[in-house]
Amino acid sequence: MTDRTSPSPASPGSPGSPSPHTSVAAPPHRPVRQLLAASVGNAVEWYDWYAYTFLATYIAAEVFPRSADNSLVPLLSTFAVFAVGFFMRPVGGLLMGAVADRHGRRAALTVTILLMGGSSLLVGLTPTYAAVGVLAPVVLVLARLLQGLSVGGEFAASTTFLVESAGPGRRGLFSSFQYVSTSIGQLIASGVSALLVSVLGDGQMDGWGWRIPFLAGALLSLVGFWIRQGAQETRSADHHRPGLFDALRQYPRQSLLIGGITAGGTLAYYTWTSYLPTYAELNTGIDKSDALLVGTVSLGFFALLQPVGGLLSDRFGRKPLLLFFGLGFALLSVPLLHSLSGSVLSLLLVQCGGMVLLTGFTSISAAVNAEVFPARVRAAGIGFPYSLTVALFGGTAPYMGTLFKEIGHSGLFPWYVAALCLVSSAVYLRLPESAHRELER
Repeated sequence: MTDRTSPSPASPGSPGSPSPHTSVAAPPHRPVRQLLAASVGNAVEWYDWYAYTFLATYIAAEVFPRSADNSLVPLLSTFAVFAVGFFMRPVGGLLMGAVADRHGRRAALTVTILLMGGSSLLVGLTPTYAAVGVLAPVVLVLARLLQGLSVGGEFAASTTFLVESAGPGRRGLFSSFQYVSTSIGQLIASGVSALLVSVLGDGQMDGWGWRIPFLAGALLSLVGFWIRQGAQETRSADHHRPGLFDALRQYPRQSLLIGGITAGGTLAYYTWTSYLPTYAELNTGIDKSDALLVGTVSLGFFALLQPVGGLLSDRFGRKPLLLFFGLGFALLSVPLLHSLSGSVLSLLLVQCGGMVLLTGFTSISAAVNAEVFPARVRAAGIGFPYSLTVALFGGTAPYMGTLFKEIGHSGLFPWYVAALCLVSSAVYLRLPESAHRELER
């Protein structure tokens, strides 16, 4: 399928128009290799990120002991687990996005995979509180800083790299692999963690077993680094390298637009893929192991849906899928979450049903974001507002759900999800269709 329309002439520097300093390059000649380079690295990044989530209780027992006399320990524990990871992501999106815009997408992808490998190694080698005292949580906080920086930068760089690697009429398909690889990383982290727990037991997991996934993650990062060395650069030569804040300063409306596009999607994503098993436990009493099993099955189903959504958007446009997601969640979040009954079948149907709707956003968010900004500031333009919105709305989804439960109004959380998705739907209605427009490279 080829692009059916070309963008109308626009003033230099406006979204969708070529920069006066940038030439328009053709898509890379080896799109499958490009897809593999972005996807493998992204899967490794998210494997490391989710491994920390799954093994946090074992890490806390060794690094943040409850019996510690030093008042800094619980403070650092709270800061590391709940704040550092997510709120370093906007910084990573800005810094690594600027690297991608100034020095090329490959350079940024190389830095992010090495940062993640280094942070994973640092987590795996973190000393215990018993051995070095308060230095132990300090080392772990540093590792989480690096992880957050890397994950935020990875999205900025890999989003632009994936979309710019696509041939005509295939940007939606390539975009979908952003969440395919994220889901694969999450599934591997979950599987490895569950296998270690079942084989080693709590005693050995507390002692040294929790370190294994992070040491393995450091090795996997080297594999991702090697694969990315063979990737082809997608950024055309630019005689004027953009400044760190050029995207925010020159394109404030587009920056706000990224936030509006992302807000409902990131809340729905983290609610349905990460928090829903816990929400079901808190509100229906379903067994934890059953909830986690349903979550794993649903995540595999979700990964399979992504290319379908990407292909549909290439054929019919981005707006129909975005509105399918936004209005679907605005109308159905409350009845879906209120229909949970505590049975495995009920949770499976609710989670899979929500993931069908969610695919309307996740499968094409990379393409939609990339189509908002011109090439010279595309990575930084996407990276900062996207990661900041994820930190504000996606990262706080479990906290908000638990907060509503604690104040005795758990039924308000579904309305919160519906309201934010309705806000994003209003943004989608005003978006110009960009699926069949030529992408500046």
